[in-house]
Amino acid sequence: MKIKSTSLLSDLLERIRQNLSAVEKFRSCSFEELNFRPEPDSWSVLECIEHLNFYGNFYLPEMEKQIANSPYPAEEFFKSGFLGNYFAESMLPKDRLKKMKTLKSQNPIGKVLDKKVLDIFVDHQLQMISLLDKAKKVSLTRTKTGISITKYLRLRLGDTMRVVIYHNQRHIKQGQNVLKILSMETAGTEKVKV
Repeated sequence: MKIKSTSLLSDLLERIRQNLSAVEKFRSCSFEELNFRPEPDSWSVLECIEHLNFYGNFYLPEMEKQIANSPYPAEEFFKSGFLGNYFAESMLPKDRLKKMKTLKSQNPIGKVLDKKVLDIFVDHQLQMISLLDKAKKVSLTRTKTGISITKYLRLRLGDTMRVVIYHNQRHIKQGQNVLKILSMETAGTEKVKV
């Protein structure tokens, strides 16, 4: 994938705004609604967001560090790497979400969670907006970041940003689906799959 760097950053900023809007709607839900699980092994809304917070705790400082230390000036175009593009595309939310294996250390199931999880997520998104602004000054292609699953692989900054933001969208949609299931169950209609 090849795209103007400014276009990519604008697209990612708009996705963050959509994510923030969705999470603001979650804030109006009750504690019980936010902790409802459609199935014993599926996630509640708060577990979906806590999972994203785990990743934010790794990726935000990593991107901050790599942007601050990048010797590569901004370029007009961003060219996605093969693996980075694959990871990003696999994170995009689809109509029917394909289940993906979660690392045990990133699985929030069973944790006692409250609305502070939403506050942390919002704070992470504000940090991400700041990083998008800082990223305007460096090459999104030549600046590389580490990834959470292995220290032996590095992705292009633009791909890492896509992976993180698309991953956020994916699990926010999952949380929205949980609330749809809850409203259908309370209305007495059939369950739908998350």
